[in-house]
Amino acid sequence: MVDKNFKTDLAPDEKLLMAVVRAAETFKRIVSSILRKYDISFPQYNVLRVLDASTDGKCKIKNICRVMLVPNANITGISKRLEKNGFILRKSDPNDERVTILEITEKGKKTLEAIEKSREENMHAMLNGFTEEEKRLFLNSVKRLLKNCRKIS
Repeated sequence: MVDKNFKTDLAPDEKLLMAVVRAAETFKRIVSSILRKYDISFPQYNVLRVLDASTDGKCKIKNICRVMLVPNANITGISKRLEKNGFILRKSDPNDERVTILEITEKGKKTLEAIEKSREENMHAMLNGFTEEEKRLFLNSVKRLLKNCRKIS
């Protein structure tokens, strides 16, 4: 909603990018409100999702960092909190003790299952009215935007 007391001096390109940011932040806020009920944060949820999708529910921290595009130090702190709350196990790689492997626990899997219905409902509500073709085109556009961002960062 635009407040009529303020002039809008944003160029169309900036309006578009700001809308993308607002949509992403809104999605994150909605999902975070669901996650709070399960005592996990958005980054912790993402680690659980990566582990759940990994072979045998296990993954090296460096691979999780690559998938999530976050520094190793961030995942280390996140994984310690997840382990403390029983969502994952942290183990040294038997081939290289400098490498840490994370493994999702049964509690972590059950938590993801419990979250899924609410997350799906909210996601569908946010995409209400979009055809499958519109979603595909939008996804391709966002991927191009991200590719362009990587070229300048």
